[in-house]
Amino acid sequence: MTEEEAQQAELTEAARKLFSGPITFLKSAPGLEHLPAPDLPEVAFAGRSNVGKSSLLNALTNRNSLARTSNTPGRTQELNFFEVGEPATMRLVDMPGYGFAEAPKDLVRKWRFLVNDFLRGRPTLKRALVLIDSRHGIKPVDLEMIEMLDKAAVSYRIVLTKTDKVKASELEKVSAAVATEARKHAAAHPEILATSSEKGGGIAELRAAVLEAVR
Repeated sequence: MTEEEAQQAELTEAARKLFSGPITFLKSAPGLEHLPAPDLPEVAFAGRSNVGKSSLLNALTNRNSLARTSNTPGRTQELNFFEVGEPATMRLVDMPGYGFAEAPKDLVRKWRFLVNDFLRGRPTLKRALVLIDSRHGIKPVDLEMIEMLDKAAVSYRIVLTKTDKVKASELEKVSAAVATEARKHAAAHPEILATSSEKGGGIAELRAAVLEAVR
């Protein structure tokens, strides 16, 4: 085993232990005035409605209902904070889903202001994970989110979801296209993570990536 492989194995095991320990819901923030104190490193999860964000958060944390899954796109219009560890060593931030066609324009505007202000003004935000449905690849609304992260100078990484729902050849094509897009953005991590909440694929790697971001 090379030194790099040994370090990765250590990181993966540390992440497994961390996420099998206490994880608690801290609060929902409908506006910036409700944010918790910026005293712990944070990793935020972004994705369009129905990308499988809640299912992925539940799989990541070994919980069934840490993040509520909803059939109503765009239901959650708040930033939800979860503390990891006892005492807490980091936070996960579940950002409101984007790209919902049925939402009223003022709701979309409110979402944009909240997310943009959070991204630009949060000193403890170490990384954002942008979730992309592997059945569809990057959509124009995903590019809007990516551009928002670029402008806010927030480091981010792209995570493919629902990889169990596509054929291996199709997944390879989508992964290559997404990686090509990521290389065009200075703030994007060059490596793409492929995950399946249902089958558990890529979850150990995702946990390690989250821990690595806050270390």
